[in-house]
Amino acid sequence: MNVGVLTHAYPRHDGDVAGAFIERLVLALAARGHGVHVVAPADVGRGGKELRHQVPVTRVRYAPAHRETLAYRGTMVAAARSLAGVVWGASLVWRQARTVARLRVEQGLDLVHAHWWVPGGVSAWLSGRPYVVTLHGMDVVLLERSTAARVAARRVLRGAAAVTAVSSDLADRAARMARVDREGIVVQPMPIDAGRFTRTSRGGGGVVTVGRLTSRKRLDLLLEALAHLRAAGQTLPLTIVGDGAERPRLERCVTDLRLGGQVRFLGETPPDRIPETISDADVFAFPALGEGFGLAAAEALLLGVPVVAARDGGGVRDIVPESGAGRLVAPDSREIARAIGELVGDPDARRLAAAAGAALRQRLEPAAVAERFEALYRLVASGRNA
Repeated sequence: MNVGVLTHAYPRHDGDVAGAFIERLVLALAARGHGVHVVAPADVGRGGKELRHQVPVTRVRYAPAHRETLAYRGTMVAAARSLAGVVWGASLVWRQARTVARLRVEQGLDLVHAHWWVPGGVSAWLSGRPYVVTLHGMDVVLLERSTAARVAARRVLRGAAAVTAVSSDLADRAARMARVDREGIVVQPMPIDAGRFTRTSRGGGGVVTVGRLTSRKRLDLLLEALAHLRAAGQTLPLTIVGDGAERPRLERCVTDLRLGGQVRFLGETPPDRIPETISDADVFAFPALGEGFGLAAAEALLLGVPVVAARDGGGVRDIVPESGAGRLVAPDSREIARAIGELVGDPDARRLAAAAGAALRQRLEPAAVAERFEALYRLVASGRNA
């Protein structure tokens, strides 16, 4: 089959994390013999055609070079609040639609797979049918914030031959906000780079968490949980991997709770160093709110590290078990402390986490995910209900 992949995030160079999970799917599809052509935005003037790992990629120019900053920086939603952001965003949507429409004819595309309902899904909708849309997270958050977004998304999702979401939580929320049939949304996470996670935790490393330091990660709850554990006679070190706007406030919180000797901030860490950073943790703590998927929690289980996560953590509920290899708890510091203490004291927790990680590895390796999407594509191309 010939498949067009439409996305606003796709690696610009080796080591680039922007859309790396989409590239894993693309390369796995190509390895199964499918023709794949990627359409993505240009970046500050760097556009045009390229061949990346033997896959053709078209980077679409949509503005003067100094204005081509909507993609790859995680600022697209914020940019939409300004007139300039709206203008250049509309230009991106329209020019990607024109590029895809041309490729449908020139390359004989059987279908287009758009990642995120906006901007990619809108471009696919404008370019013609059939198309598939995958929901990843912030595009669903946008539905919950904007009436206009809900109106637009309803058209895009109802026009799609198939809609997928990377977690059950996202599927539920999107169906509710866009008023589309929940039974028609296929839950399928993106593939993970399991090859980087080959060790199994030996323990002894205390508590670790990974993620961008934003208010939605709720790491203040984790710091308070650490203080509760210390008051109960259990002093554990905490390693925080990642950076962001919340770091100064969290550092003040460490000082206020007198945790200075227990907590270290590693800052932003390259993806290839994450496994060594968390591999010997006793517990991975993930109190985040409404995650699209919860990749960091999945990676911890791949290393055999038990996970504590919040019940309102969104997609992480598809990954973290209620007991054994993990705990799902209320977003409360005392509950988090209790769960961490239980897992640290459970001699079977790491073994069960390793077993859960092995199951995740089998389910989310690129070849397995590509096979499932291939089956979906064939249904769409045949005109049957996906």
